[in-house]
Amino acid sequence: MPSVHSIGQGDHSKLDSNTIAEAIKPLVEADSSLKVKSVITEVQSKFNYTISYRKAWLAKQNSVEKIFGGWKASYEALPIWFEAMCHKEPSAVVHFETMPAYQGDDLDGNNNIVPIAFAIVEEETSDAWHFFLSNLQQHVVTRDSVGLISHRHESINAAVTRSNGAWPPPKAFHMFCIRHIESNFLRKFKAPYLQKFVVNIGYLRTVCEYEVCHQRLREWDEAYTNYLNRIPRKQYALAFDGGYRWSHMTTNLVECINSVLKGACNLPITALVKATFYRVNELFTQKRAEMEARINAGHIFF
Repeated sequence: MPSVHSIGQGDHSKLDSNTIAEAIKPLVEADSSLKVKSVITEVQSKFNYTISYRKAWLAKQNSVEKIFGGWKASYEALPIWFEAMCHKEPSAVVHFETMPAYQGDDLDGNNNIVPIAFAIVEEETSDAWHFFLSNLQQHVVTRDSVGLISHRHESINAAVTRSNGAWPPPKAFHMFCIRHIESNFLRKFKAPYLQKFVVNIGYLRTVCEYEVCHQRLREWDEAYTNYLNRIPRKQYALAFDGGYRWSHMTTNLVECINSVLKGACNLPITALVKATFYRVNELFTQKRAEMEARINAGHIFF
């Protein structure tokens, strides 16, 4: 008679989060972005038991703490690590302000080749963006006519406005991501058949082409062009941007670093900073080799 193989479910008293944390340690060490569902699957495979989502989440947090240190202790260790980093790399710039309570979100800057500035903040508020942009302007932006591309979130606009003259023209030109404009347009008018058309208007390179398509959109419904007209053309249309976008129409260029920093945001603060530092350093090395190869092949860069 064949045996019946069943998987238990519930709250196994001997299968606590500490036991599970030890069992999944190799997986977390290999990939700190390990999904909770993967923890549940691993426990099923090893112990023939299905644990709850909460227990799996606690086990993963426990495992991260065992490998990378506790979250509270990590904040205490951060200044020491920053000091060591700056001693090793004198050109590095670190500025941090502590708060009694935090959540943790990160912002990044990108110079079209490699990420060069990061900020870890409570959340994406006007104060947080002001902190980031102020330090970016002070330590990274060394010349005028810089293009700043973002979505139209009020927190970013407010931070640019209160920058005490650091970001307005001619020092910098604030422009908007065409994909975010497209998304907001669709949300307002529920017209998916116009999504591509609105994006294409942004990408048009000549004023003549822009005027033709703008008029066509107006003929469909004047409300469409009234909506776009509330946004300065130089902030979303390539034909009017003055060349400050360098043909970058979206904020997608920062997506290229997502794979580089995969899983880092799940770590305690010092481990997060270390992971960011070492992974970006690896990216710098890779990009330098690519640029040297192109220069040796006769490519000219401006």
